[in-house]
Amino acid sequence: MNQSICGAKVEQFRGQMPVTERFAYFDNAAVAPISSPAVEAISQWMGESAREGDVEWLRWARRVEQIRGTTATLIGAEPGEIAFVGNTSAGLSLVAEGFPWKQGDNIVTLANEFPSNQYPWLNLTSRGVETRCVPVESSRVDLNRLADACDEKTRIVSVSWVGYATGYRLDPAEVADLAHDRGALLCLDAIQGLGVFPLDVTSAKIDFLAADGHKWLLGPEGAGVFFLRQEHLDLLRPTVVGWHSVENAHDFSSIDFQLRDEAARFEAGSQNMVGVLGMGASIDLLVETGLSPTTSTIAEQVLRLGDYACQRLTELGATIISDRTPNHASGIISFQLPGHDPGEVVKHCAAMDVILSSRHGWLRISPHGYNNEADIDRLIAAFASLPGSP
Repeated sequence: MNQSICGAKVEQFRGQMPVTERFAYFDNAAVAPISSPAVEAISQWMGESAREGDVEWLRWARRVEQIRGTTATLIGAEPGEIAFVGNTSAGLSLVAEGFPWKQGDNIVTLANEFPSNQYPWLNLTSRGVETRCVPVESSRVDLNRLADACDEKTRIVSVSWVGYATGYRLDPAEVADLAHDRGALLCLDAIQGLGVFPLDVTSAKIDFLAADGHKWLLGPEGAGVFFLRQEHLDLLRPTVVGWHSVENAHDFSSIDFQLRDEAARFEAGSQNMVGVLGMGASIDLLVETGLSPTTSTIAEQVLRLGDYACQRLTELGATIISDRTPNHASGIISFQLPGHDPGEVVKHCAAMDVILSSRHGWLRISPHGYNNEADIDRLIAAFASLPGSP
């Protein structure tokens, strides 16, 4: 993309993020600020709900279905392959609890996964299902070790697209091929990549995907996305069902247990409509900024900012932990500032309206596409003002 066009889109994006008026915000990998369009969508729903009750319910419901379609388009899926869930844990648990396990089956995952991508699988121990956690040394994932952990009893390989601690980004298509070659299915925790990097779940042959909306999708907490390939719809047994799960969902007087022929069967009852409306407004903003299944202006900006941040941090004496090679770099950068306690650094920076976090004893920044070089410069200035800094 032409650099000037990219820059213009980024400035327009930044103008839709109220957080930039005060903060240099680098904690999008934890909880991101919501966008102005999301604020407007949520505020409108709140006002209408307060003044009119359910008078506008059908219009809200139609908008939710539009968002389902936009979300599907964003990842190269069909609307019928998308369900809205409360969070990533809920989406992963749909797979963990609904899969037809047999005694002796196993799941293969990584030892440094976020708890959301470990506990749903470990919860299957009482059913005779083993969770194999592959060690990850330094900041790189060795796919050969992941492959070696699989055997004829491996049913699912479940990994994060982007690691929350180190920011290491995998190629989902490569991991899908690895899993399929061994007779297993791929379950992708996409929460730290979706909203920045392009992903086509169809061409990548992803089987299941879950992502919460409150990070890089810039939505409110409590609204997320679950994808399952249509061919797997009847593979997973819905563990929670309700009026929304069946074909004639709005015919309350007739009990006819015919599950919907789409992923929405997993939504059970009333949706978090306001959460989905807010998330959908931010997804529209991301699409307008240049995010699609194959390209991303946002990813270009995030990677460019990350490289600039690493350059400035290295000049300051920091040790970069994250892998910054082009195929594996992400929006997450973990690093150490020798001689400084990470917790104290976070507090010091927060007092200067520079927001970052600490994970595993490292400092972590996670710039989004709305950030700019001036934000990075504020970060470096905050570090330079730390007690004991040269």
